[in-house]
Amino acid sequence: MRKDHLKGIGLIYEDRDILVIDKPPGLLTMASATEREKTAYHILTDYVRKGYSKSPKRIFIVHRLDRDTSGIVIFAKTEAAKNCLQDQWDETEKKYLAVVYGKLPEKSGAITSYLAENAAHVVYSTKDRSIGRLSTTNYKVLKETRDLSVLEIGLVTGRKNQIRVHCAEMGHPIVGDKKYGWKNDTYKRMALHARSISFLHPWSGKRMLLETKIPAYLIGLAGDIA
Repeated sequence: MRKDHLKGIGLIYEDRDILVIDKPPGLLTMASATEREKTAYHILTDYVRKGYSKSPKRIFIVHRLDRDTSGIVIFAKTEAAKNCLQDQWDETEKKYLAVVYGKLPEKSGAITSYLAENAAHVVYSTKDRSIGRLSTTNYKVLKETRDLSVLEIGLVTGRKNQIRVHCAEMGHPIVGDKKYGWKNDTYKRMALHARSISFLHPWSGKRMLLETKIPAYLIGLAGDIA
């Protein structure tokens, strides 16, 4: 049940329990202290209410992506569906594509560290287990160009900014990531995309695998990506 676009959002799948979208870069998943309306949550709430503000219909946030990360996000249509999806989140398989600077000496591996966040909302690795949360990122090199590498990334844990921090700490920051990467990076957007997600449907219990198309921006950086 696929529709093309919803105010710039790709609607990948919808049924009575869930909505799965392809979030564009630059759009918040949910409201922040400074932005409440230009969010995926607000747009999708208006969508399920069909423009009728007093409708009791609502959606529930299951997880989120950073503003500058594009790709697949699941929303629930009921609180029961949200709770079911969140309860199985550690077993939910999430795959990302990232274009990073340089060539990695190891073409596959795992990055593990304790991640903490400072007062300036910058996430960093620490050896202090009392303030950091154990975080693991798996990666595999899919393609290399002269200056860049395309990585397929699997999240074992899903901490805030985890992929961005781990790539930067490897010495291979994500292209366009001005927060954790190169401050003078001239690329127009961050080259990180949530490609696919595999989970058990909250009502049927069947395994679902949903994917997005690879953004033209990533293909423009690195060419065809397997």
